Amino acid sequence: MLAIVDDAGGRVEFDANEAAAFLAITEDLEAATTSACSRCRSRVLACVALVKLLDDAPPHPRTTEVVELADDAPTLHVYVVDLAQRCAHRTWRDPGHEEWLDAVQRPGLGRRRP
Repeated sequence: MLAIVDDAGGRVEFDANEAAAFLAITEDLEAATTSACSRCRSRVLACVALVKLLDDAPPHPRTTEVVELADDAPTLHVYVVDLAQRCAHRTWRDPGHEEWLDAVQRPGLGRRRP
């Protein structure tokens, strides 16, 4: 399971199969990643790069929702939360981690704590 969220609480959530397919067609979102945990799939994505990546990727049923989320995001980033992993993100040391934490620690996100 995976969620992509913005700073205002908008979100697109993927079940396990949707997440696997989405990550496969986007090559794990690497081209849009500005910061990431090295132990799970949680990361910070640049909105403009994400939209470009999705424009160039094969179709996925949730692409339109993700593009709308990125286009409407109140900041330059959206955030991926790996809902399938219990991870403390201890190896995620760059400043993007703090930005990710601020965005995902909202009520109702369902982020799993270690």
